[in-house]
Amino acid sequence: MLNTFFGRFSEDIGIDLGTENTLLYVKGKGIVINEPSIVSINQRTNQIVAVGHSAKDMLGKTPPHIRTSRPLTKGVVSDFEVTEKMLKFFIDQIHDDKFTIVPRPRVIIGVPLEITEVERKAVEDAVISAGARKVILVEEPMAAAIGARLPVSESIGNMIVDIGGGTTEIAVLSLNGVVTWKSLSIAGDEMTKNITQYIRDVFNLLIGDKVAEMVKFRIGNAVAFDQIINIEVRGRDLMTGLPKEILVSDGQAREALQKSIKMIIENVKSTLELTPPELVADIYERGIILCGGGSLLRGIDQIISKETDVPVRIAEDPLTTVVRGTGALLEDEQLLNEIALPSTSDEPYA
Repeated sequence: MLNTFFGRFSEDIGIDLGTENTLLYVKGKGIVINEPSIVSINQRTNQIVAVGHSAKDMLGKTPPHIRTSRPLTKGVVSDFEVTEKMLKFFIDQIHDDKFTIVPRPRVIIGVPLEITEVERKAVEDAVISAGARKVILVEEPMAAAIGARLPVSESIGNMIVDIGGGTTEIAVLSLNGVVTWKSLSIAGDEMTKNITQYIRDVFNLLIGDKVAEMVKFRIGNAVAFDQIINIEVRGRDLMTGLPKEILVSDGQAREALQKSIKMIIENVKSTLELTPPELVADIYERGIILCGGGSLLRGIDQIISKETDVPVRIAEDPLTTVVRGTGALLEDEQLLNEIALPSTSDEPYA
């Protein structure tokens, strides 16, 4: 009863709960929050110190009593308590200017394809504990396809490759369902680790995740540039223990990322091999859609197209396709009812 009452003064929200970033879409307003999925907590008081961008700035720089962590691993909740606090912080932020003491929004949230029932329940419980009156789970590739404006309801083969932070989701969709799919734990985070390890092995230099991410964003590539680009990278020399600066080229960055890119391509191929021929014909004609932060890696669309002999294009604003898909579902109850995953709880929420 109270949930229904407070729900009248609450916003309906779509959430992309990602390993790297959390995005929130409010019905009628669009994307209102786009923050890193990072939380800093003071372990002496158990209070939140910072969330999102401000917490990311603290990574690797905090004293022992302040813990900065990512509460999601490979797209699923790994730290329930911190995830709950992060989501509550964002939900309260959305309702700051609303006349409601206790926000009780209805929430649509995307989850990975390979998620277990226990992991689904963890997501539902975290969102309910953060203040939602009802949680509806949808598969991330389906939400991404809707956000990319693909005709998922038609009897047409649509192939989407969502290269996120923790996972890469490859799916062939038709008639509001996933026909064939692959989910792998090689994505943006793994590419960052590839660069860290490469620089350690080749240059005997230890760098942090933020520096490795900077290398990936600035010169990371899957195909060669027209001209060689070098950037300065600073870290700790493993031989002397002292600070050191080196130059890293785009070719070396490509070499570091080669293994992860090859694994993604192999899984795209194997997904196509498992797909019914009628749908493969559609995909050959319509092409493969890339989304997620990893799709911004220079030339990844070209190399996938070359290796599969299928046209590949990057979705418009690929970082937000999943959350825009959940936002579209807030407006389309019929489609939502058809693609929503069954709830793990039998308890009805008003």
